[in-house]
Amino acid sequence: MTSLENQKTNLYNIGVSYKKADAQTRGKYSLSKESQIKLLEDAKAMGFDLFVLSTCNRTEITGFAEHPYQLIKLLCDYSEGNVEEFARISNVYKGKEAINQLFRIGTGLESQILGDYEIVGQLKIAFKQAKAFGTTNAYLERLINLVLQASKRVKNQTQLSSGTTSVSYAAVQYMIKNVSNYNQKNILVFGLGKMGKHTCKNLAEYTKNTSVCLINRTEEKAAAFVKEHPSIRQAKIENLSEEIANADVLIVSTGADKPTVTTKHVAKDKELLVLDLSMPENVDEEVAKFDAVTLVNVDELSKITDETLALRKKEVPFAEKIIETHKEEFNEWLDHRRLVPAINALKESLEAIQKDEINFHKKKIKNFDEDQAEMLTNRFIQKITTQFVKHLKEEETSVNESIQVMSKVFGKV
Repeated sequence: MTSLENQKTNLYNIGVSYKKADAQTRGKYSLSKESQIKLLEDAKAMGFDLFVLSTCNRTEITGFAEHPYQLIKLLCDYSEGNVEEFARISNVYKGKEAINQLFRIGTGLESQILGDYEIVGQLKIAFKQAKAFGTTNAYLERLINLVLQASKRVKNQTQLSSGTTSVSYAAVQYMIKNVSNYNQKNILVFGLGKMGKHTCKNLAEYTKNTSVCLINRTEEKAAAFVKEHPSIRQAKIENLSEEIANADVLIVSTGADKPTVTTKHVAKDKELLVLDLSMPENVDEEVAKFDAVTLVNVDELSKITDETLALRKKEVPFAEKIIETHKEEFNEWLDHRRLVPAINALKESLEAIQKDEINFHKKKIKNFDEDQAEMLTNRFIQKITTQFVKHLKEEETSVNESIQVMSKVFGKV
C-alpha cells in the first residue's frame, strides 16, 4: 500500500490517550516492545504502511488503511484491549486531522504535561523501528521529518518547554510537597529506564537527600549509572522486599507489562508513599488497599500545575503558528507528488509530438535549423505544462481523470 495515489487507502491515526482513558484503561492497550514487533511483522505481511507509538500517556497507530477498523483490530490483537471498549474511549483521525494530530503530538501540545518533550525521542524510535521492518513509505517519512523540524523550532523559538516539567519532575515535586522532612527519608527508585534516570537526576537537583537507593533488573546498567552518581546506593533485585521495607518513598519506573511490585513486596502496616511512573501501572492496585500505603499514579502526578505550566499555555498560539508553516510545506509536497504522474505524462506526449514534427521538417525544409526549432518548441512545452499544472491545482482535478483525458486527446499516454 505504498502508492500515495491509491484511492482505496487513507491516512489514519487511531489510538487511546490520557484525554479519554485513565491509566488503568490505557494500560490494556499499551504495547510492549515484543508486541510492537509482532504487530509490525503482521502489518508488513498484510501490506500496511504504518508505525506504532506506545508511551505512558498514549498508544497510537498512524498509517494507511482502507478503513480505520483494520488498524484498530491490529492494536487490539496485540494488546489486552477490545474493539468495543476502544470505540468508546478512542480517537480516530483521518487525512488532514491525522496529520494535525501527529504535529501536535510531536511538538508537545498533546503531552499530558504540556510541553513535555520526552515524546519527541519516543516518536523517533517508533518511526525508526517501523522503517527497519519495512512498514513506512515516502509519505510517512516526509511527514515525520517535518513534524520533527516543527518540534525543534517550537522548542528553540518558543517558551513551550520552559522550566523543568515532566512526570519524573512531578513525582519529585509531589514528594517535596507531601512528605515532611523528605531530605531525611529513605527513597527507593525501582527501574532505570529513561524515566528512572530522570527521577534520580531530579532527586539530586531538587533535594538534598543522600539516602537514595536504586534497584534495576539489569544490575550492570544500574552499576554504570551509580558509578557516575556515587551519592546513590545500588541494591540487588533479590533484595527488593527488604529495601521496600526500609523505604519511606518508593518510586517505580520499571516499564513492565505487568505489576512488578505486589502485596508480597509491601508490608501492610508500613507507612509508604508509592509513586508509580509506569504504563501500564507496575504497582498492583491491591497495594493501595493497605491503610498505611499511599499510591499515586501517572494521571495524578500529571495534575500538578504551577507557574511553569501557566507560562507554557501562553506559548501555545506561537507553537501552532509554527505547526501551520510546516503543514503548508507538507501540503505543497503532497500537491507536487500528486501532480507528477499527470505532468510527466503530458510532457512525454508533447515531446513525442515535438520529435515527430522536427524530424518531419528536417526532411522537408532545406537548411532547417534544428536547434532553433527545438529551443522554440521547448518553450511551448514548458508554457503548456505550466498552464496544465495551474489547471490541476485550481480545479483539484483527479490525476487519473487527467491522464485519461490526455490519452483520448493524444492517443497514448
